[in-house]
Amino acid sequence: MSAIAIGMNLMLAGLLAAALVMGYRLNARLKALRDSHEGFAKAVAELDAAAARAEQGLADLRAATDEAHDALADRIEKARALTARLDRQLQGAPAPRADAVSESDVERVTHRLGALLSAAREPRPQRQPPRREAPAFQARPAFDDDLFDAPAEPAPRRARAGAR
Repeated sequence: MSAIAIGMNLMLAGLLAAALVMGYRLNARLKALRDSHEGFAKAVAELDAAAARAEQGLADLRAATDEAHDALADRIEKARALTARLDRQLQGAPAPRADAVSESDVERVTHRLGALLSAAREPRPQRQPPRREAPAFQARPAFDDDLFDAPAEPAPRRARAGAR
């Protein structure tokens, strides 16, 4: 072989080695791109699920709002009907006598009624059975203390009712 053929073969071998290195680096980059694409697809799927849950929550909230609106409208309508009924009853009622009820009596009764209503709205505390306290613990004196204490006086005997 001639020197030119050997040089050409060496140059071709070098170019092939460079192509292999570039192919390896390109493969690593493509693998990283595929992994990031999978992560992105997973994040998009999670975002889609969260959006679906949010839409369902909004639909539930809208239904609850409509239900509360209907209940409140019914209560308002009942309150208006009761107000009209009270107005009709007041118009047909006889005029109050001057000496029958004073304003202070009305204020006192109104105040008491308000206090009763506010007390009725507050939750009652749970009644608990009375707690019995355990007998107090009395420590026994140490052995040495018994030795040096003055002897205790004997307790007086109680007379039995039927003994004498």
